[in-house]
Amino acid sequence: MIRYLAKRLGIASFLILVVSILVFVLMRGLPGDPALIALGDSASADAIEAYRNRMGLNDPLILQYLRWISGIVLQWNFGKSVLNEQNVSAMISQRLPTTLTIGIPSIVLGIILGLPIGIVSAITRGRWIDQILTFVVNAFLGTPRFLVAIFGVFILAFKFRLIPLQGYTAPWVDFAAYLHKAIWPIFINSIYVFAVLARYMRSSLLEVMTQDYIRTARANGLSESRVIFRHALKNSLIPVVTIIGLQMPQIIAGAVIIESIFNIPGVGQLVLNGILNRDYLVVQAATLVIALVTIMSNLLVDMSYALIDPRIKRLSR
Repeated sequence: MIRYLAKRLGIASFLILVVSILVFVLMRGLPGDPALIALGDSASADAIEAYRNRMGLNDPLILQYLRWISGIVLQWNFGKSVLNEQNVSAMISQRLPTTLTIGIPSIVLGIILGLPIGIVSAITRGRWIDQILTFVVNAFLGTPRFLVAIFGVFILAFKFRLIPLQGYTAPWVDFAAYLHKAIWPIFINSIYVFAVLARYMRSSLLEVMTQDYIRTARANGLSESRVIFRHALKNSLIPVVTIIGLQMPQIIAGAVIIESIFNIPGVGQLVLNGILNRDYLVVQAATLVIALVTIMSNLLVDMSYALIDPRIKRLSR
């Protein structure tokens, strides 16, 4: 097991390195001069050149990359914003908790809704309940989240005044205000998680129910509920756990849309502003954080396999 985890950590480190190089190169390929954006069109050529020298923008790209990545590895220092010279690490630290307080409850809600619906849909395959649930799941999969968010705001905020139009309050500041403002963004963010998990849970459980050992269990006189929840459900969870692990990075990356609609000061809004203003280090840092969350989620999924299926644990030794 230790050798298995060491191998996974090595692959994760390599992937993070590749992501850091790609985002660094791609950001440098965007049109526009960040020094000109920071100082404005009225800035003189000398002022722009002095700014570029002070921020290290005139250094060779390889030197800029090595300075940036070494600061992260040695000091967890993402550098300073090209536009306002603020510490990027502090900016990420301030905004990441906001994104997580929307993203993590979204995943939890998606799991709470998706798994039971997938199980019920599989158990009632072909009946009217299965048809209704399948229609709802497909509708959520095919409808863009931003469209549901906008219509929800129009109906719930404008018509019935049940939710605020925008804004955010941290749960550690005022939990009641947090629930009031965050409940709709959380629900919108959970739509895709719920729909994907429900579909995969249904498909996986139906596939397991056709296995020989399930027929044997039924032939031995076990009740249908025991066959499903004692034997079939556990084996059908492995592909579903993979999907759950893949949702965390998608939730954080999808925060760009949700945070823009509801004016939530999270990492998604920070990335969007960084791209629009060509703030290299802000976008690089946020992208690297998303990559770290993605890789750590996949690592946790790999570890959970051994808990679900003991055969995987034996094979990893």
